[in-house]
Amino acid sequence: MAAANDSSRSTTAFEQNSTLVAVIEMSLSSWLVAGVVPGLERHPLKKLDVDQRTLIRLLHRWRDEAIKAGRNIARIAVAYEAGRDGFWLARWLQAHGVDAFVIHPSSVAVSREHRRAKTDRLDTELLKRAFLGWLRGEPDHCRMAAIPTLAEEDAKRPNRERENLVGQRTSLINRMKACLIRLGIRSFKPTLRCAQERLEDLQTPEGAPLPPNTLGELRRDMARLQQVREQIKEIEADRMRSLEGASDADPEPRAMVKLLTRIVGLGVETADMLVHEILSRRLRDRRAVARYAGLTGAPDESGGRRREKGLSRAGNARVRRGMVQLAWRFLQFQKQSALTQWFQSRTADRRAGTRKTMIVALARKLLIALWRMAMTGETPQGVTLRAAA
Repeated sequence: MAAANDSSRSTTAFEQNSTLVAVIEMSLSSWLVAGVVPGLERHPLKKLDVDQRTLIRLLHRWRDEAIKAGRNIARIAVAYEAGRDGFWLARWLQAHGVDAFVIHPSSVAVSREHRRAKTDRLDTELLKRAFLGWLRGEPDHCRMAAIPTLAEEDAKRPNRERENLVGQRTSLINRMKACLIRLGIRSFKPTLRCAQERLEDLQTPEGAPLPPNTLGELRRDMARLQQVREQIKEIEADRMRSLEGASDADPEPRAMVKLLTRIVGLGVETADMLVHEILSRRLRDRRAVARYAGLTGAPDESGGRRREKGLSRAGNARVRRGMVQLAWRFLQFQKQSALTQWFQSRTADRRAGTRKTMIVALARKLLIALWRMAMTGETPQGVTLRAAA
């Protein structure tokens, strides 16, 4: 089993005299690289074209300069902020013997002045300061993102692509309905199979047929809607084929998905999202699981003031949305479970505000229970399971 992720501090001893440290401020057109080279009083700064081979040559040149200054460089540590480039550069650098890290941008402390200067050069100084503190082992100085493998990153794509396609489907349907309502037509359903054939017979309240430009627009939107539907079905079919060969004893994510789908009320889409977004990350404890999903509170305490500002909304928004939706479904399909009875006992007053608050607490408890089930096979108390396939 892989080691638990702990991104709050470095677990490797930092030898300043034998470690070359570099940070990269990345953009679409260029990279600005700042370094801390042992044996050199100056802190070098170099602007490069977007090319990983030029970057590795620069790091090796700085290493040679440190060796000439009498330092023995045993480690090269490089960090950059998470962004559009993702994790490919970190994987490439690790494959070439460099310790590469990806920093959470929101964890880098910045000046609280109303108007602060912001340039790439100043940003590299902030990154360098945060990265050095993290390398020294200072807790919570900044946080690093877990670098996934190419296979792990690719496994998230079907669920995220389907989520985007479902959003496009909803947008197309709403746009067609709005187009028809603008002409006074409210009873027509563009989601019907025969909707495209019935367009010719539609009439406005005045008895006139649809205008030619509007008719052409609706036909094109229906063609897009049909294509989106087919792509959603294709993604779902590919996922089901990939799950057919998995067994419950297999430690791979596919087996986790099959195990979770045995819970009545939990479908393949939700299980696939949970496994690839959070349950396969090997988080160290239940607090880390809840914190990663953003299902923890945001306290506001100062002096005698004590209040809660609601959810922190940090972490993975997909997991947070999915767990709140799953919690409501869980109440319908798992009425005899211990978690449902816990929720019902605390919302006996039937107040809407109480249920809204407690559903988040139920989502947090349910996520932790599913995490334990995926890691150890422990079934939540009272949960009804489907028969194993």
